[in-house]
Amino acid sequence: MKIVIAGAGAVGIHLAKMLSNEDHDIILLDRNEEKLKEVDSHMDLLTIAGSSSSPNDLREARVKKADLFIAVTQSEETNITSAILAKKLGAKRTIARIDNQEYLIPENKEYLKSLGVDELIYPERLASKEVISYLSRTGTRQLYEFSGGKLLLYGIKISSKSLLMDKTMAEVSEMTTNFDFRAVAIKRGDITIIPRGHNRFSRGDLVFIVSKPDAMEQVMNLAGKEQYEIKNAMILGGSRIGQKTALELGKKINLKLIEIDKDKSLKLADLLQDTLVINGDGRDKELLKEEGIHKMDAFVAVTGNSETNILACLLAKKMGVKRTIAEVENIDYIDLADNIGVGTMINKKLLAASYIYRFTMDADVQHCKWLTVSEAEVVEMVAKADSKITKGILKDLDFPEDANIGGIIRGDEGVIVTGDTHIQADDKVVIFTMPSAIKKVEKFFK
Repeated sequence: MKIVIAGAGAVGIHLAKMLSNEDHDIILLDRNEEKLKEVDSHMDLLTIAGSSSSPNDLREARVKKADLFIAVTQSEETNITSAILAKKLGAKRTIARIDNQEYLIPENKEYLKSLGVDELIYPERLASKEVISYLSRTGTRQLYEFSGGKLLLYGIKISSKSLLMDKTMAEVSEMTTNFDFRAVAIKRGDITIIPRGHNRFSRGDLVFIVSKPDAMEQVMNLAGKEQYEIKNAMILGGSRIGQKTALELGKKINLKLIEIDKDKSLKLADLLQDTLVINGDGRDKELLKEEGIHKMDAFVAVTGNSETNILACLLAKKMGVKRTIAEVENIDYIDLADNIGVGTMINKKLLAASYIYRFTMDADVQHCKWLTVSEAEVVEMVAKADSKITKGILKDLDFPEDANIGGIIRGDEGVIVTGDTHIQADDKVVIFTMPSAIKKVEKFFK
């Protein structure tokens, strides 16, 4: 596939890095020549110095032959303009990053589509939805819903309280014959394991589970995890993610938001009618005590600084908060933050890249998600009539070793698969896969 990426910022570079590892012809376009020189030295792709809103520069980037044009510069206006121009110049599909909720209103979205902007991506909105989802299901590290919640994917940490500890996959299957769940991966230290029957669960493992919603409580009990309702929460940072999360949650729970900038705090107080806005430094232990941190069920740190968010979550945990969520934009910090027990982490780059990545795949992909603490990804693919995946029961199909099918959505029902499951045309199939296997997996669904 020929792909032009406009914008060598955090999202653009991360996306280029992921796609350059596959068989794509990629061009990265940006004004900043220094950034492009750095990219040139690390990645196998073509870079062009120029403006994505310049028709001449877009022609030089060969958008006429582009299967996909992705505009992810820091400027929303530039992204929309360049996507429109790219479409007019011949790009088959265009995606633009936005910072304004207004554009997602159906009539506005439809109007932009008529102009040539096929898809819109709003990373802060994706991040806010992720935070709200994590707070709705306690006891998990990662959580993702498929087809409106018909199947769930979540991560649970194995502790000494867990009945799963030191048991093999086969032994757990015998214990839980009536449970609708399947373990699809194990993160152990820096390694991700696609488990088979002989693999054993160890203390400290992060196990990724696919289950039906009504089986989640049983899985949590097996894992020794306490589930509780979030009634009181605190947000650190009045960023777009903080604002959107507060607008949604403030109507449902008791919510406080701490913002260090005084002028911004005043504006937020007017905007967030259902949230108590406090002007102060959320890293100040005395301030947190005064604002009742010990009464909080959850603490969400979404300032623009990864280090601040990590330290604030560690402090909140030390002061008794069970559920902590940190925005960690520096990818190099993610494993470190996970190992020292920060809690759940979100990353806008990974969320945006996951959303865009599915448009680069040959199979019919409904959803795609890179997991924050693992190099693996989860995809939801639709089985086509006569595709290889429909040709027999799963255990006879020679499915890639580095991938695991967790479940399917057939009609309105979620189903956990076994080796004897026969996937049918139009089934939506939830797959956990390592990057090395993704192209092999695609071939099963073409």
